[in-house]
Amino acid sequence: MPPRPLGFTGRTAELDRLLPLFAPDSSNDTAVLISAVTGMGGIGKTALAVEAAHRAREKGWFPGGTLFVDLRGYDADPVTADQAVLALLDALDVRDRDLPPTTERQYDAYRALLAERRDRMLLILDNASDPSQYLPLLPGTDRHRVLITSRDRPDSLGVRLIDLETLAPGDSVALVTRALHDSDERDDRPAREPAAVRELADCCGHLPLALQIAAGMLRRRRHRDIASLVADIRGAGDPADVLDRCSPGTDLYGRSLVLRPVLETSYRRLSADQARLLRLLCLAPGAETGTEAVAALADLDMECALSLLEDLAATHLVISVRGRNGMSSAVRWRVHDLVRAFGVGVVARDAGLREEGEAARERVLTFYHRWAAAADTRLRWLPGRAEPERFANRGQALAWLDSERAGLIAAALWAREERHRNTAVRLALRLWTYLDWRRYIDDLITVSRAAQEAAHRAGDRRDEAGAWNNLGGALRKAGRAAEAIDAHTRARDLHQAARDRHNEAKAWSNLGLALEEAGRVVEAIDAHTRARDLFQAARDRHNEAGVWNNLGLALRAAGRVEQAIDAHTRARDLFQAARDRHYEARVWNNLGVALRAAGRPEEAIEAYGKAYEIHREFEDWYRAGQALLNLARAHQYADRQVDARSYCLQAADAFARADAPDRAAQARSWAAELPE
Repeated sequence: MPPRPLGFTGRTAELDRLLPLFAPDSSNDTAVLISAVTGMGGIGKTALAVEAAHRAREKGWFPGGTLFVDLRGYDADPVTADQAVLALLDALDVRDRDLPPTTERQYDAYRALLAERRDRMLLILDNASDPSQYLPLLPGTDRHRVLITSRDRPDSLGVRLIDLETLAPGDSVALVTRALHDSDERDDRPAREPAAVRELADCCGHLPLALQIAAGMLRRRRHRDIASLVADIRGAGDPADVLDRCSPGTDLYGRSLVLRPVLETSYRRLSADQARLLRLLCLAPGAETGTEAVAALADLDMECALSLLEDLAATHLVISVRGRNGMSSAVRWRVHDLVRAFGVGVVARDAGLREEGEAARERVLTFYHRWAAAADTRLRWLPGRAEPERFANRGQALAWLDSERAGLIAAALWAREERHRNTAVRLALRLWTYLDWRRYIDDLITVSRAAQEAAHRAGDRRDEAGAWNNLGGALRKAGRAAEAIDAHTRARDLHQAARDRHNEAKAWSNLGLALEEAGRVVEAIDAHTRARDLFQAARDRHNEAGVWNNLGLALRAAGRVEQAIDAHTRARDLFQAARDRHYEARVWNNLGVALRAAGRPEEAIEAYGKAYEIHREFEDWYRAGQALLNLARAHQYADRQVDARSYCLQAADAFARADAPDRAAQARSWAAELPE
């Protein structure tokens, strides 16, 4: 058996699963005779197998010894089962004249020896690429145990599978730290540069092979800091370009410490269709991609795409992440960062593959825009309007947007590329309502700014104005009122230049909100009044309702509370007439604030309650939390402290669901100050 792996780190959960399979079991009916450790190249399968074998030997579980064969399954000349049986017979002291003359008799002798041996043995068949390498080597008795390691899942066999994934971030840092300390106990770089070690682990994708190479490079570069290696890797784009160039040589088992050949070997073993899908998946936006998006990316039907993805998952080049509803269409697919960089490099080096990749990106971008537009329409849908396709209700639309969020954001940022600019800009504009509901303000700012810059370069003033408007709203929600005023002013001016009175009115209204946020209340009232007059002239009652609501906010800020109540009441009535319950809820909340300011607490409580009920119905948890906090304030004002505390706690839960931990903490802190 090979020596114990130096600096073995992590894998506690995997060892906890593997070691009990080796333990002596009096009941052979429940014993697991064959186990397989599987995972992508460089994931640490051999290290885990050898570490587990050493621990089992220390416990005395295999008094008959351990047999280890490296089948070199992914080398140019893999070891065959016929070659391996000769090595195994030699280890069992069968050689020279005692060696049977034919292959068939050699297998007979091998199995007979294992059957005769009363003491339990462990057989490790390492680095297998095909069942033909190990099936003839399996013992003909249930006394012994077999452990196979492979990059491919042996799904055709009834074996216990232990799939290895990358190391946890903490274990990755520990691996590098221990490797440096084992070489020189005075090496204090990890202690001096904890952030750089964590970033290095991220650059290596938490893959043990990459981490070992990086540690070897740091030992060689002992007079340089860790941050310098991180900078080199970041600058190269593909970590393998740096790590393989300066690889320290071989590992404890005589295998080369190089990344690219490991990935190239796995890639070359794929069929043409599998290789194509892997390349395209490496170009997909976002860290994870749903099956439906993969099908669009590769221009395949769902069944074909799913079958190929399952094949790739069996090779561990792609990782499946099960969706919440357990359906195959909800499975998401993730490519390791180093595999992604490798795939991008393969595409970049071939003009034909580059064109294929760009066509694929256009398809998935079109896919995202189509369904984001449908989901956005559903979120903003009002009775009497045409039904959007696919999504029967807002819950379905939100669930789809939630599941595809990372890909949607990444695809929207393709607006920076000329080829994909138009569709990506339209996608960014369609994400506003969703990102606002979910309070993903940083994402909202990012995609809106990318859309604005792209539309400006293209000379598309209509889309640019829309993007400025969205950006202003995002900046205002982030508390950056001065920047928001500038953005909305730019949007207004562009709409005025285009004589687009309808969108000019929207820009005036949003500008009023930003002005109010900046404390410029008189200017805010003027801006809202201009917007109201434009919408009234256009007989746009729905948008007029929104402006009345905004005007009410500005009037209340100016101390004109009764006028604010009248404005909010007009807004409520108009939204009710339009059957827009979501915006009606916002107005109820604002009306409640104005009523409380006017000294009408019971009416305010009723208004807040209506706001909360509707926001909860729409799963708009952030605004639901705001309504609950207002209910708490109103009950505290009425000296109902216990009720106030209850509403504070409910608000904390709502903010937590809205991914607003700061607001949740504030609500809990306030609740702690109130009597139970």
